This record gives sequence, C-alpha cells and structure tokens, in this order.
Amino acid sequence: MKRDGYFLLAISHSPKWLLDKFCKEYGFDKVYGKRYEIDAADLFTGAIVDDAVFENKAEVLRRAVAVEGLTLEGSVGVGDTEGDIPMLSLVARPICFNPNASLYAHAQQAGWGVVVERKDVIYRLPF
Repeated sequence: MKRDGYFLLAISHSPKWLLDKFCKEYGFDKVYGKRYEIDAADLFTGAIVDDAVFENKAEVLRRAVAVEGLTLEGSVGVGDTEGDIPMLSLVARPICFNPNASLYAHAQQAGWGVVVERKDVIYRLPF
C-alpha cells in the first residue's frame, strides 16, 4: 500500500513503544498507541498516560485526517473487535481481520470484508 501512495496510519490499543518499532519496520507514516507510565527505575507502573485519547478510534482517525491533510476517499481500515466499528464505518474499505464474534456479526450485516487467519471463528464442516 505504501508503494501505491497510501499514508499508513496505525491506531492501536497496543503500547506505543512497541508499535513504533513494528510500524517503522513496515513504513507507517504515523502511529497512535497507548502510552504506559514508566517510573524512575525505568519500570512500567501499569498506569496508562493520556488514555482519553483512545476512547474512540474514530475520533483519533478524524483528527489525524485533519492534522495530516488527508482524505478518507479510497481509504482502507482494518480492525478486529467491535470497538473498531466506529472507525471502520468512516473508511471507504473496511476490513475485519480475525474479528471477534461481535465484529464478525456486524461485518456480515454491513457487507464488510472479513479475513480470517484464526481466532474465535466456528467452522461447520459437512460429515
């Protein structure tokens, strides 16, 4: 996608320090992740810094589009839980990757693409 001129944006509940490394490897342009508090001994305290930023990924996406001067026309979004529904509703091509049951049900109703590698999906095979 990067070669096709896409601006790659990651919005995740994963730790930002980890996302920064992963996303740099894959050429992402901007990364939003949770920031965890680190104490004077350089240890994680378990506290999350600025958690309010991630209450709604759709708002993070809207803000990033405005700040970066982007458009959602031709955009692609990927999510895996029902918490991603508001964000996926904004993009032109929503993809549910290894969705949990709630997102899968919503994707079927909305006609969104679903890619399953593994997770809580039930396959019924003929006997």
